[in-house]
Amino acid sequence: MLENTGRTEIKDLGEVGLIDLLTQHIKLNHLTTMKGVGDDAAVLDYTKGKTLVSTDLLLEGIHFDMMYTPLKHLGYKAVTVNLSDIAAMNATPTQITVSLGLSNRFSVEAVEEFYQGVLMACKKYNIDLIGGDTTSSVNGLVISVTAMGIQDQKKIVYRSGMKDKDLICVSGDLGAAYLGLQILEREKQIFLENSKIQPDLGGNDYLLERILKPEARVDVVSQLEGLKIIPTSMIDISDGLASEVQHLCKESKVGAVIYEEKLPIDHTVISKAMEFNLDPTICAINGGEDYELLFSIPQADYKKIESHPDITVIGYATDASEGVNLVTKGGNSHPLKGIGWDSFKNEN
Repeated sequence: MLENTGRTEIKDLGEVGLIDLLTQHIKLNHLTTMKGVGDDAAVLDYTKGKTLVSTDLLLEGIHFDMMYTPLKHLGYKAVTVNLSDIAAMNATPTQITVSLGLSNRFSVEAVEEFYQGVLMACKKYNIDLIGGDTTSSVNGLVISVTAMGIQDQKKIVYRSGMKDKDLICVSGDLGAAYLGLQILEREKQIFLENSKIQPDLGGNDYLLERILKPEARVDVVSQLEGLKIIPTSMIDISDGLASEVQHLCKESKVGAVIYEEKLPIDHTVISKAMEFNLDPTICAINGGEDYELLFSIPQADYKKIESHPDITVIGYATDASEGVNLVTKGGNSHPLKGIGWDSFKNEN
């Protein structure tokens, strides 16, 4: 990629020139990719496993705010949130396509910066960028990413397999992305009121990285493989823990008990939540965009993950008649209700 040293209008290059510029450094890593960019369609050969496909559409002003989202981070995140969906099927991502709708506000250099993030994610997760499209947009930036992956049929995990008494587990920690968003929104409002005041983001690196540059937990899929564990159900946490537990229980036709004291919450989340006068537990169960993996396993597999530093058992499945409940630190039980994210109800 070229360094951003000026501004080149996209119309000066044209669509073909822009695509040539953005794809000139693409390298293919997978034998399943027979043909990548450069023709009317990519050609893939999945003879050794089942193919998984997932697509996300990201719209400026709905899913991201350009006031505080660096383009390189946005390119990286646009890829990883799609890879997270493949990981949530207990599969390995292998290819992506990226399509963009661009308004004349964006220069060639800006699009290059976005693609730097895309290619950075491709390199980290060892995936092939095999195609996409570009077009003009009258409503800012539109991003569509399709991710593909592969897994043996017997190892693919759906949302619908959790059984009564299964243990409910989560990777990593929860709530950090939501607190990172609160920091960015606070600094945005201060800047809008007085543009002479520069954003104060110091000391919040972990929280900001979790919202601006989340990672897909493909590593957890590999770890479970090494432990010889095939989860009975799985989903990624994009809309908040409570909503995702509800999804698993609905699809699996079971209930659940989740323990507040078992929720993995980083100390930085607790301290920042208190600063914002927020309940850390609410941030953890309803915050969203953590992109951790929520999954269930048979009780017989407990010993395999008992001492795992990055997997926490937070509850267990029950009969559907018992509902989905949260047991507080004080021992009280309440229905676990998820707010979740609905772009049609959360328009700016």
